[in-house]
Amino acid sequence: MNGSPASRYVYGEEVNLQSASCPPPNPFLTDDVVNTINHLDNVTIEHGKHELRNVDSSLEMIPLSDNKEENDESIFSYENEDEQHVDIQKRRVPSSNAPFSGDDFHSSGTRLPQSIYQYIYPPNAPRTVQLFRPENIAVPACYLLVGLLQGLSGPFTNVYPLDLNASEAQQATISSLKSLPSTFKLVFGFLSDNFPLAGYRRKSYMLIGWAVTSLSMCLLLVFSDLSMEAVQLNVAHEESVEGGNDTERYLQTIAQQNPVIGAPPSIPFLSFCLLLFGTGFWFADVMGDSIVAEKAKLEPESSRGQLQSTCYACRFFGLMVAAPFSTIIYSTFGPKAVVVLMAGLPASIVPFVYILNETKNVPVASTKEQCSEIWSTVCSRAVWQPMGFVYLYNVLQVGNAAWKQFLKTVLGFTSNQLNSLLIAAYVLLWLGIMAYKKFFISWSWRSVYVSTTLLNGVLSALQILLIKGITFGLSPFLFALGDDCFADFIGGIQFLPTTIMMVHLCPSGSEGASYAMFTTMSNSAYTLSAAFSTLLLGVWDVSKEAMERGELSGMVNLTALTTLIQVSGVLFVGLLPRTKEDLLGLHADSLSGSKIGGFIFLFVTFSSVLYSLVVGVLNIIKPGWAGES
Repeated sequence: MNGSPASRYVYGEEVNLQSASCPPPNPFLTDDVVNTINHLDNVTIEHGKHELRNVDSSLEMIPLSDNKEENDESIFSYENEDEQHVDIQKRRVPSSNAPFSGDDFHSSGTRLPQSIYQYIYPPNAPRTVQLFRPENIAVPACYLLVGLLQGLSGPFTNVYPLDLNASEAQQATISSLKSLPSTFKLVFGFLSDNFPLAGYRRKSYMLIGWAVTSLSMCLLLVFSDLSMEAVQLNVAHEESVEGGNDTERYLQTIAQQNPVIGAPPSIPFLSFCLLLFGTGFWFADVMGDSIVAEKAKLEPESSRGQLQSTCYACRFFGLMVAAPFSTIIYSTFGPKAVVVLMAGLPASIVPFVYILNETKNVPVASTKEQCSEIWSTVCSRAVWQPMGFVYLYNVLQVGNAAWKQFLKTVLGFTSNQLNSLLIAAYVLLWLGIMAYKKFFISWSWRSVYVSTTLLNGVLSALQILLIKGITFGLSPFLFALGDDCFADFIGGIQFLPTTIMMVHLCPSGSEGASYAMFTTMSNSAYTLSAAFSTLLLGVWDVSKEAMERGELSGMVNLTALTTLIQVSGVLFVGLLPRTKEDLLGLHADSLSGSKIGGFIFLFVTFSSVLYSLVVGVLNIIKPGWAGES
């Protein structure tokens, strides 16, 4: 073992046995970690240059050396070296199955059948990661709420500004303001990692995030009239400037019939409320991701990935349900009903967050130490190589930006049909998540990406047949429905492997900042991909006028090109580890610890964030800079 005869490692720290009376606290040994390790037999968790083991019902932090045999023999042996030896007992915690064991069916007193009870609370998983326990229910509830609010706000922000006669430039501004806070996810995560609030690193900030989200919609309700009558009156008032006597008489009639109608929100006020909404929304979302990143490390090997797949299934289920529901509510009851839901739903999660089990006053490493840990992490080949694949693959997912125009202009799809495609896409996206959770979770990550990429290429190529009118007897709508929606099904299958991988890249204690950094890098690649899609519109004539003339050769060429670009992502799949074991093996690779790799990773990440910020700010301060009117 390392150290002199009078010293030993205790909980990862080397202490003098002649003077020490108790082991120093270790921020890694949270209650969740202790309880999980007590429940699992022969479990080991690597933490830096140490390994935490459960041996004979005792928790032991063992220093690792380069010699495997030495590691196996260094399980805290205490020799009687001299009469001055102070025997420091190992931290012992009873390893009974209650209350932290996941297998408590017989002691629970439940009336549910054992099969159903153990489906809800898997017996092979510790209680800490059983999401539907009362003390953990806030985690899936948070993901479900994220999906519900995304589904509710999407149609609202797409349609309501149009009803207020917003220009294309103003619409771009509103969209940018709503999504702008997502570029600060790294800041939100870093804040919660370093500065606990009321003793908690996650739940306090999650409450603040959802409170801000609810408050933003309450402001919109209180200080403006969201009824459709107010919108109609506002439109008529604008028309009266040029409308003459008929419009003036219409305004007087409306005012007499509805004397209590107020003014709808101005575009700047609506934009401000949506900016506030986005800030609270993304702040709470980062807290949910951070908790999942912490808990996912405690899953047993046999069920690795189930926790994340369950959370994202909740999220996309909420999106799938809320999007069509929002459209129906808006068209039936008006925008006010949608905003009431957007204001009330965040308040519903407060009781769950209050009872969320989070260890209070966990020792927090200094900001300098956390930054150093993150730097060491991104320099590891286990980080910059697979994340390099994620970035390159996402950048290459260049879509055909003229496709919707083709569906509307050439095939004559109505707004209802286009909305049906969107709703069906949400359903297939959720089914893709569930399919991975049920059938593909045991596949290697490379196998998932290779098979789904090639299948997506086939589906994209089928768009050429639709352009040429070859639909094998199906209506164009049904053919497009199968083509577009199954692409989202494939996207759902591809989504989870990378998120599972990202969790295992996060250093302990900095899960908030590191996971936010990884997801920001991944999402920013899609932003760049969308920019490339727009640039490709100028290669061939795919304008609305050309489509109306029946000139579709440009659409065929553009579809073929974007399909080839998308499929080319499979060429980089060699950068992706096959499994978690391969991922861990990259840590010991000769290229691991490369400062060049770490620098490139951070440069690409922060450059992408800067790009998103610049585009968002330009949309705000200079509407129409990208050509909108």
